[in-house]
Amino acid sequence: VQLVESGGGLVEAGGSLRLSCAASGFSFDNFPIAWFRQAPGKEREGVACIATPNNAYESPYYADSVKGRFTISSDYAKNRVYLQMNNLKPEDTAVYTCAAVWEQRCPVVVTTPPDDLDYFGQGTQVTVSA
Repeated sequence: VQLVESGGGLVEAGGSLRLSCAASGFSFDNFPIAWFRQAPGKEREGVACIATPNNAYESPYYADSVKGRFTISSDYAKNRVYLQMNNLKPEDTAVYTCAAVWEQRCPVVVTTPPDDLDYFGQGTQVTVSA
């Protein structure tokens, strides 16, 4: 069972990246998927979350810092969740990690302590140059 992130890299300010979170060994059916980020010396931040298919009526969650710039989406057939990041800023530089918590609502998932996450990946580095 694992989550694997990909798609990070170095981009200039104003550019875009699309991160991918692939699950193996379990289904997203009962797990909302969240993206977290953490920069050196800063607290971990839950930036986006998408609900399970059964709760698809719920709007995705976005942190205020990324609203209007980031979009989370899912392809359940491929067991993947994506984070499209547009108009990137230097302050978006961080390691981005996807995580899952069994049958929780997104506002709870994005504040779940790391030790309480059911599944999480190793992260992918995003670096935005000025």
